[in-house]
Amino acid sequence: MTDSWQQVHITIAKDQLNEIEDFLLSIGALSVTYKDAGDNPVLEPLPGETPLWPELIISALFAQKKNINTVMNILQRHYPELPLRQDELQDQDWERSWMQDYQPMSFGERLWVVPTEMQAPDENAINLRLDPGLAFGTGTHPTTALCLQWLDQHSLEQQTLLDYGCGSGILAVAGLLLGASAADAVDIDPQAVTATKANAANNRVDHKINVYLVADYKPRQYDLVMANILSGPLTELGPSLSAYTRAAGTIILSGILDQQAEAVRTVYQQWFDMDEIISNDGWALLTGTKKT
Repeated sequence: MTDSWQQVHITIAKDQLNEIEDFLLSIGALSVTYKDAGDNPVLEPLPGETPLWPELIISALFAQKKNINTVMNILQRHYPELPLRQDELQDQDWERSWMQDYQPMSFGERLWVVPTEMQAPDENAINLRLDPGLAFGTGTHPTTALCLQWLDQHSLEQQTLLDYGCGSGILAVAGLLLGASAADAVDIDPQAVTATKANAANNRVDHKINVYLVADYKPRQYDLVMANILSGPLTELGPSLSAYTRAAGTIILSGILDQQAEAVRTVYQQWFDMDEIISNDGWALLTGTKKT
């Protein structure tokens, strides 16, 4: 007989999240997740940030043996103003359930991003093995996709690469798989450092990459500098990212909304001959060549 699990869903305001999450865990929830209750997209965050929607649906999973009626009564007593609902779920491998939504993705002619336990659609392609994990970046967001497509379309042979704000390390790992000779990856979040090291090892390029927290990073110059963060930090980092790029080297910037692209491009024109803006689904990619 297949076991079942009970799930309780509560619609809350974002400032209630910590209190209600702690309360659900205190009354026996096995896990707590949350998602947007409306249509309020969260734009790609800075490394280490966890932005939230104004209104959330928080979902708590309870074991079959837990008396769900008692749980619902407790919640109704403590939070009578909040909408509640419950449903039953059949047993499954919760740790891998995300696989239903995360499938292999191609970026250009050579590069695929493939979950580690799935068969690659093209065994002869360059297959980057990656699972969602501690840090942001699986290729599903347009900003990441724009960067991966650019990497696929250019020769990286014997190029050195900096991935600044590396998240999962997907860009640095992709660059190495596509021919770059060495990469450095930098982030402000220790989880990003952990995730990048793990993903590099999983793709057998860990011997070609160094991963640093920003505080530990000692700058040098690279053939290719990539930063997929947000327009504000990119603008502030202009002098630094320029200094990290060798003469005639390439800069790649993403995490920029279409309406912000021209302003960021103008800033970087101080140091780079900037190319035309590339756009995808409201997001922009900026590239340029360092002036000599």
